[in-house]
Amino acid sequence: MQPDTPFNCHSFLLALEQSGCVGAESGWLPMHLVLYQDTQLMAVMPLYRKFHSYGEYVFDWSWADAYDKYQLSYYPKLVSAIPFTPATGARLAIKAGVDRQAVTAMVQQVLQRELQEHSSWHGLFLSSTETAVWHDAAETEIQLSAFVEAPAHHAKLIRREGCQYHWYNRGYSSFDDFLAELSSSKRKNIRKERRQVAEWDYRWRSGAEISPALWQRFFLCYRMTYLKRSGHGGYLNQAFFQSLTASMGDSVKLLLVCAHGDSDEQAVAAALYFHTPNSDTLYGRYWGCLEQHDGLHFEACYYQGIDYCIAQKLACFNAGAQGEHKVLRGFEPVKTYSLHMIAEPAFEQAIADFCQEEIKHNQQYMDGLSAALPYRQQG
Repeated sequence: MQPDTPFNCHSFLLALEQSGCVGAESGWLPMHLVLYQDTQLMAVMPLYRKFHSYGEYVFDWSWADAYDKYQLSYYPKLVSAIPFTPATGARLAIKAGVDRQAVTAMVQQVLQRELQEHSSWHGLFLSSTETAVWHDAAETEIQLSAFVEAPAHHAKLIRREGCQYHWYNRGYSSFDDFLAELSSSKRKNIRKERRQVAEWDYRWRSGAEISPALWQRFFLCYRMTYLKRSGHGGYLNQAFFQSLTASMGDSVKLLLVCAHGDSDEQAVAAALYFHTPNSDTLYGRYWGCLEQHDGLHFEACYYQGIDYCIAQKLACFNAGAQGEHKVLRGFEPVKTYSLHMIAEPAFEQAIADFCQEEIKHNQQYMDGLSAALPYRQQG
């Protein structure tokens, strides 16, 4: 049951809870699902009782509004996700050698019964492989206990699809090697953007190199940017970030943007990345700045990440959710998946129909983005 992303690991989830970013006060009440056979751990799944829809990145506010219109309660609901982290990965960790479909079917039966006290269950940012296993398992009949009454309504599994933007390393030896694959106009635009901020000093720090003072500086950048953008200080607190040094320091990569000659603690901007040793993917997660400079966000959050991937020979750079402007900078549209179970029969079909239409529109949207990719036509 090795984690497939830095965020699926116990250390990351524990840091969220111990720092208070996740808990009853934040509206993310942990009630993780654990499956044992006798005393042997067979499977685990993150599970939260939610009283709102913040921090999920698969938006269901319109569903909640529809429930409210008919004087029904959409909250509490159940969510299997990594809080505040829209990164695709396994949501049900199953011990090697165990029948995945059978275990997934058991978990679904548990969730069906939990829907007697919750409006719905939502599994967010599942891999395509895991999504297929969940659908196959939905057809498997599992009786957990003869003494537990089955729910009156058996909720069906509803799939949603979305879009993110990832950069792929096709064996590039340098950033210029990557640029050579782009059309002339896009290549010139990226070079112009990088020249605008070339005077700054970009410094990577990891593990023990990230002192409490550096975390304090990063958090100030992060908080100030959130306040300007959304009016609140962000979902995460300084205690969470600072705990990462001890809990998963080898996976944390902090990029500092400084004036030449200034100390790290004088950084004017910072971006937080994750790269687990032996993994082929870099994850860009959080960013913040104290001074506004044209092009600095693109440099710190995209181009420096691409440079890192090329230098480290990583295959993929996942720069986070949203931002179709990434496409013109070489990031390709990638499909994301979520699964949903709705307890209320009167809403179940309407939501299923909505998701089917959304899937069609999402595919059309992705096709359009693929056509707009800046790579030169090969021929």
